[in-house]
Amino acid sequence: MSPAPNERDLIRAAMDRILGGTPERCNGALTIVALALEAGVPRNALTQRHTDLKKEFYDKVRARGDTPDSEQRLRKQVRRLKELRAADAVEIADLKADFEALIGALHQATTENQQQLTDRTAVLRPLPSQRQPEVSHPESRRPDTKFER
Repeated sequence: MSPAPNERDLIRAAMDRILGGTPERCNGALTIVALALEAGVPRNALTQRHTDLKKEFYDKVRARGDTPDSEQRLRKQVRRLKELRAADAVEIADLKADFEALIGALHQATTENQQQLTDRTAVLRPLPSQRQPEVSHPESRRPDTKFER
């Protein structure tokens, strides 16, 4: 699709309407998407063919003391991401502290176990949750009928 011959004029007129607060076809947002919609041109007309008009639009928005909507959204997202990063840093610090405490407890338990294994007089007790295996005696086994005659 070739650009309309008066595309630049359409964009400048749309720019004036949006900045003047009287948009006809868009919501009046200070974005390139709204500008393209207001001018009746595809967005790539501003992002590829008329980048100078895109820059001019954003310069005029900033000159008025406004911040473009896209920049406001990005700043909000950056704030949110910084907050998440700070929360993650706190959580990581807590996890590192827990990890160190667990390593210490594991080391202590391993040392105690090694001492008990080397001490022949130590009494080893099974944990209550462990079941003792049943010992079967050869005399109590039922004779295998297959091989008996």
